[in-house]
Amino acid sequence: MPQKTRILNQEQITLKLKRMAFQIWERNNDEKELILIGVEQSGRILANALAALLHEISPLKVTVCSIVINKKDPLATPAIIETNVTGKSVVLVDDVANSGRTLLYAIKPLLDYAVKKILITVLVDRKHKFFPVTPDIVGYSMATTLQDHIEVECKGTTIVGAYLL
Repeated sequence: MPQKTRILNQEQITLKLKRMAFQIWERNNDEKELILIGVEQSGRILANALAALLHEISPLKVTVCSIVINKKDPLATPAIIETNVTGKSVVLVDDVANSGRTLLYAIKPLLDYAVKKILITVLVDRKHKFFPVTPDIVGYSMATTLQDHIEVECKGTTIVGAYLL
């Protein structure tokens, strides 16, 4: 079993999420409504946490929905967004930007709508990408080797840690 090294604890994650929520608000302060789309599982939990923080700091109407992507084989099942996002400002939320593949395939169905704008938000961004996707808002950025993996741990609806494997 690979050794887990904690890179973020729950307190650090809470601070990162607060900063990320303020950055989302700053980039959308001219909007009345915002759609947060969380990549299932951890991305949805992160989107819910960000939505709660946005409710505290802004007058935005925030809707949270999910997108389900088969991370091993993204073309096996089409990704479906459960909300009409036409004309809306969208924030795509995931826990970790590893290779960029999941985020790229999550953006693909958004292109079927005439969205106003798309921001990509991740808790942890590792710097080795195989696909040309760069998050707009990042909680924590980390250079890793190609063999490294980053895992975000959730307990229920709470993000409790991020680990380097």
